[in-house]
Parts: sequence; C-alpha cells; structure tokens
Amino acid sequence: MKKLHTLLFSASLLMGVAAHAQLKVEIAGVGSNQIPVAVAAFADESVAPDQVSAIIRADLERSGVFRVIDARQTISDTANVDLAAFKASGADALVVGSVQRLADGRFQVRYKLMDTVKQAQLSQLSDAVSARNTRLEGHRIADDIYEKLTGVRGIFSTRITYVKQDPAARDYKLVVADADGEGEQVAAHGREPIISPSWSPDGTKVAYVSFELRKPVIYVQNLVTGQRTIVANEKGNNSAPAWSPDGTKLALALSKTGNTQVWIVNADGSGLRRVSNSSGIDTEPQFSGDGQSIYFTSDRSGGPQIYKMGVNGGQATRVTFHGNYNISPRISPDGKTLAWISQRDGGFSLYAMDLASGQEQRLADGATEPSFSPNGKYIMYATRGGGRTALAVVSVDGRVKQRLSTQAGNIREPSWGPFMK
Repeated sequence: MKKLHTLLFSASLLMGVAAHAQLKVEIAGVGSNQIPVAVAAFADESVAPDQVSAIIRADLERSGVFRVIDARQTISDTANVDLAAFKASGADALVVGSVQRLADGRFQVRYKLMDTVKQAQLSQLSDAVSARNTRLEGHRIADDIYEKLTGVRGIFSTRITYVKQDPAARDYKLVVADADGEGEQVAAHGREPIISPSWSPDGTKVAYVSFELRKPVIYVQNLVTGQRTIVANEKGNNSAPAWSPDGTKLALALSKTGNTQVWIVNADGSGLRRVSNSSGIDTEPQFSGDGQSIYFTSDRSGGPQIYKMGVNGGQATRVTFHGNYNISPRISPDGKTLAWISQRDGGFSLYAMDLASGQEQRLADGATEPSFSPNGKYIMYATRGGGRTALAVVSVDGRVKQRLSTQAGNIREPSWGPFMK
C-alpha cells in the first residue's frame, strides 16, 4: 500500500527539468473531414505588434479541424469579395479583416467570417485592444470561427499552466501561458518541487502543491493579485488538489490519519472533512461534472484502480476493470468522459472512457498527467521522448495530435484552464 502512494506521488517529481524558452507546437496528426477555410491577410495589420491573420491561421491548423487555405491576398473587412471565386478554389468559408492604430495607442481589430457556399456573412467582431492584447484578439477571432463552423466553443484564447525547472539550477517554476504556449508568465517559483497545479473554475486562481516547507503543502494562488493562501498543511502529506465545479471547495488527498484518504476543504482552507474511509490508499480525487460525486484512485482491490463515490462519502463503485494499474482520473467538463493513465503492455498510456457506455479508447502512449480542454474536445498530457519531457495534446477521438516542446529542457504537470469570461 505504501508503495502505491510512493509511485503515485513520485511520478510527477520524476518527469524532469524545464527551460525558459517558449513552447514550440508540432502538429502530428489531422482530423477527418476537415473544413476548408481561406484566411486573408488583414488590411494594415503590420501596424500591430502581432500579425493577427497569422495567429488565426496557426490556431485553426493546430486544431486539426480545418484545412487552412492561404487567400494569397490582403482583404479588408469592408471590401467587396467575390465569394464564388473562393468557393471555386475549394474554400467553404473566408476570413477577412483589418487593423487600425487608434490615437490612444490601442488597435481597432475588425474581422468578418463569410460563407462562400451560401454567399452570406456568418459572423463579425470589432474590438479595440491594447498592444499586448493583439495576440489574444487573434485567438478570440479563431475561437469565434471555430464555434461558428463547428457549433463547439473554441479554446484558443484559454490558458494552460505547467511546471518548468531550470536545468542549470534547482529552480522550479509554475508557469501560466496561452494555450499555444506563448505569453509565458511565472506564477510561482522556488528551490523545492512544485506539482499538481489545478485551475479554479473562474480562471483566477491555481491550487498546487509546494515542498518549500520541506513537506508537501497545498496552496491557492490568486493569479490577479499574486496573493497565496495555504489551504492544507496537515500532518503528513497534503497532495492532489482538485476544484469543485462551483469553485467553493477543493478535494484533497491527505495522510494526516495514516493511510492517504480523500478529504474536502473550503477554498479558504476552512471546513476540512474526511470523505473516504478505507483501509487502503485513496488519492487523486476529482469532482464529477455536476459536483455530486468524486472519482479517485484506490488500491482497495489490491492494485490501483479508479473508483467513484458520493461527495459525502459512502459506498464506492469501481470504474476501471481493464489493466492492473489505472491512475490519474480526469473528468471532462460535461461529465460524460473519463480520461486516465493505464499501465499495460509494459508502458503508460492515456485512455478515455464514455461513462454511459463504458466503451474505452487508447489515445496516446508514454503519457502521464492528463488534463481536459474546457470544451472537452482535447486532452493535454505530459510525455517523454528523445531524452526530454514535453507536453502533448490529443483529440478525444484520437485523430489529432500535437506536441508542445522546448529545446532547452523539460516541462511537466500540465493543467488546462477554463473558459474566461
């Protein structure tokens, strides 16, 4: 039993070290039935710090959902366009736009999405943004295109967090970045390990475990103010924080009474109460989509498997039955899909299960630490290859794969943030 806790807890620590460089995105797969979209250069976009049309193209290509066609011309959002000609070139939709520098230093970014088949306008946006937010505006436009053409909300303007360690110094960093790895900012750092970051549902806070007090302690950090609060510093190990869907509580794994068990605490650290009560080890809790249940890893059946119990405890139901070693449960935002790591055939692989049918699919090999995108269509995870640890993304159908890497070291412990209001 003690061995299970050591394996679960140490897996994150052994993922490697990280670098200061921005992440590089490599697309390794594409989806089926891609939507052909032509993206024109925006009129006068060279006046802005970032080329908005290039950001849009990169986002759409990275999704695997679109086949991006270069319009090979600059087209303003006010121009009269021959949509039939673009349809003849194979594009079902056309993206046009413009950028204007305003007197106050901001940039007016306008865009339109045109349907070349129906010869009609599908959407438009017009926002005045600061220089540092022109890149974010490109992501927002890509989100709008994704949603209008697929019916699913886009995730390009969301953020991720992960842990980096300087290979030349013992300096652990909790980093927050855009979903494409750009715009890195250090939220916390220290000479002791940082693990298990978890976003609050409103995207303003991150819970994580730090060893700076020479033992694992759970903190919540406000990303807006920088304020940190200790929410669990009990006797023994304090690990694996996970937010409730309403953001008022955290599920934790604590060993304060002996074997590690699942506990729940208010987001401010008050109201600590025990939820699981087994003679084995219960760890890695995750709230269900409706907040009424908790999924967790337990060795109560002899080896690590994933279970489900009510938010107030009680009888637990086993969820995973294939494979002798199943850990790291994660629940999709809609509560319909379980992702987890399973050790089979001598290696660790990422699996996803439709909870209604019980049907499971193997999505990626060499995977640890999964995290769902807020629209539930992608899963980010840590993976090792070529002597380094990187982040990777796979679509829930397994068809689209990406790798986010850095040339100077390793990155690990990914957590995908929520939609921002």
